[in-house]
Amino acid sequence: MRKLLSAASLLAALALVGCASEEGGLQSQKLATLKGRGKLICGVDGKLPGFSFVAPDGQYSGLDVDVCKAVAAATLGDPTKVDYRDLNSSERFAALASGEVDLLSRNTTVTLSRDAAGGNGLSFAPPVFYDGQGVMVPVASGIKGLKDLAGKPICVETGTTTELNLADRMREINAAYTPLKFQTGDQTYAAYLQGRCVAVTSDRSQLAGKRTNFPDPAAHTLLPEVLSKEPLAPATVNADPAWSDAVRWTVYALMQAEELGITQANIDAKLAEAKAKTNLADLRRFLGVEGEFGKQLGLAPDFVVKAVKAVGNYGEIFERNVGTGSKLKLERGLNRQWQQGGLIYSPPFR
Repeated sequence: MRKLLSAASLLAALALVGCASEEGGLQSQKLATLKGRGKLICGVDGKLPGFSFVAPDGQYSGLDVDVCKAVAAATLGDPTKVDYRDLNSSERFAALASGEVDLLSRNTTVTLSRDAAGGNGLSFAPPVFYDGQGVMVPVASGIKGLKDLAGKPICVETGTTTELNLADRMREINAAYTPLKFQTGDQTYAAYLQGRCVAVTSDRSQLAGKRTNFPDPAAHTLLPEVLSKEPLAPATVNADPAWSDAVRWTVYALMQAEELGITQANIDAKLAEAKAKTNLADLRRFLGVEGEFGKQLGLAPDFVVKAVKAVGNYGEIFERNVGTGSKLKLERGLNRQWQQGGLIYSPPFR
């Protein structure tokens, strides 16, 4: 037993030596690959306004896209060092597992089976959008609730929690229905607009985003029922904990920056203040002026500064992409900071 333990200890030590980063801390194989490649490959939807959407000029935008940019800034020092890969719901987990993408930032719900090693084996960052599943119908249909959908066809994208939740909720109210299943979101919404089904179901945020591109958005409404909890979060493979930690704490940094009142506009002033005032211990550690938070993650000391400079804090990202000032006009709701009754909460940077 003693020899086995010694061998294990030796292997662990060698692994740690092999993972030393240029910042002097520990680094994952994935981080080393990223730095060698000079690009983050980020899996996104690409067709979901407000979250990830590619414009005719090829530029990507959205809340999920900003997460990719923040991670690229924190790890590579440049938010433009991202290659985006459009993935449908059936492709996303295989692309992550195979290494085709480094990070999945694609309106993906955290679930036990996706997180567990015996399931998809993912490692989730903090949820960046707390959502719930909804159902959209034409206003002219006169449908007011789920019970009105009994015996009717409902469009749904297959391979999603949406498909399973719909079956559960309709079973609970003893309502038979016909699920029309499609491989992609484009197919699902096209079928709905063609009248092949009387309703379409997905995350409420996705329904709101897709509706903005309909010929007559006002002709469609969301039913009042919320069918599920849908905490949407970025994901990495769980085989590389150090990489998962780097992503996780980059997301937390965006949330903590909002709590501290640090914005894209004032980050330089806050950094100057932290450098000038040695008594501001928490701010100095958060912005990398002192301490070893970056080193412990295999990142540069100022990784938080780089991320916030790139995309702003969490509140700015939310408002710009999906908030009341955007086309989606979504309220913060559960996505408010914890002091305001929401669920956005960063553990201490300590």
